[in-house]
Amino acid sequence: MQDRYYRNMIWLGISLLAFVILASLIHLGWLNAYHRISLITIMLNIIYASGLNLVLGVAGQFSLGHAGFIAIGAYASAIASTRLNLDPVPAWLVGLAIGICLAVFLALLVGIPTLRLKGDYLAIATLGISEVIRIVINNQQGLTNGPAGISGIPRVVDWWLVYIVMVLCLTLILNYTFSPAGRVTRALNQDEVAAEAMGVNITKYKVLAFVIAAATAAMGGALQANYLGIVTPSDYSFNRSIDILIIVVFGGMGSFSGTILAAIVLGLLNLALQDFGQLRMIIYALAMILIMIFRPSGLLGTKEINLAHYLLNHLKNPIRKEVG
Repeated sequence: MQDRYYRNMIWLGISLLAFVILASLIHLGWLNAYHRISLITIMLNIIYASGLNLVLGVAGQFSLGHAGFIAIGAYASAIASTRLNLDPVPAWLVGLAIGICLAVFLALLVGIPTLRLKGDYLAIATLGISEVIRIVINNQQGLTNGPAGISGIPRVVDWWLVYIVMVLCLTLILNYTFSPAGRVTRALNQDEVAAEAMGVNITKYKVLAFVIAAATAAMGGALQANYLGIVTPSDYSFNRSIDILIIVVFGGMGSFSGTILAAIVLGLLNLALQDFGQLRMIIYALAMILIMIFRPSGLLGTKEINLAHYLLNHLKNPIRKEVG
């Protein structure tokens, strides 16, 4: 327990240092407005992909419905920000809270029956749920403005707020993953039959991972809506779920360091290919194919770059030598 506290402090210290570096680069003008858009996209993708990695890489459940939970957070925030007679920031906070609650409720509602399924059946079920959410949004003209979406959303979100939420989401997910409950969840991925034979309530831990992923996806959706100032149903199609899945697989399923690295690499690759126009997607696809041929297990496989663990051991060793 004490080690986990120190690891959290080290992780937050590293996060604070990275924040200061980014803030300095922006203040000096080395990162312009266009670069900031790419930065925010990368951070949002880290939030989405980390949640999906908890479901896919830790719990071992193949979900294709992540875009639906992002849509819930985005539309809840958009509706609250444009319909409530409140100042922009309080309205966004209300929308964020509503989006998270709706995502958690829906994750519980659909997770309990669907997470009893396995393999392709679970993937099809979660894909269906995501499409139902998108179709409902598409047809609710009075509430969501249908296919046209909602525009004129107050843009109260900046890069620093996205960064803070990203750090909080990663802290939540990592603490869960390396907690006793997280180790039980990982055991389900290794051998579900053996875990059940030991008396583990496998549905409970699957649903818990699914709920955490849904909540973090809704947070990211709310941030995205109030940064871009517009939401449309087409933003949350099946392709959005696949984009996030690519990041998880590319980084290495079960490796959160890999997820962060993959989101950064793919974001920078996408930025570098902007000048190639229509050829950009072809080059991007070829790069992905080559990477997956030579690194089929992803950039890091299941390994973690555990800098906090290294620093903690480094700090402990001098103390042990002094005592000795």
